[in-house]
Amino acid sequence: MTTTFHVPDMTCGHCEKAVRGALGAALPGAGVEVDLAAHTVKVDGDAATARAALVEAGYTPVEG
Repeated sequence: MTTTFHVPDMTCGHCEKAVRGALGAALPGAGVEVDLAAHTVKVDGDAATARAALVEAGYTPVEG
């Protein structure tokens, strides 16, 4: 299952790297697509786990 999150506080390349790292650690092997300009992240796997990883990394993801 793929979930899309709007992450308004993901604003730079460092943020993108942090988001990818957090999701990679929480959901090893999951597909992750980041659109920095649109502030969106698409991730395969459990949405609750992905959301928790993003929050723990300091971001405020909004599903949808």
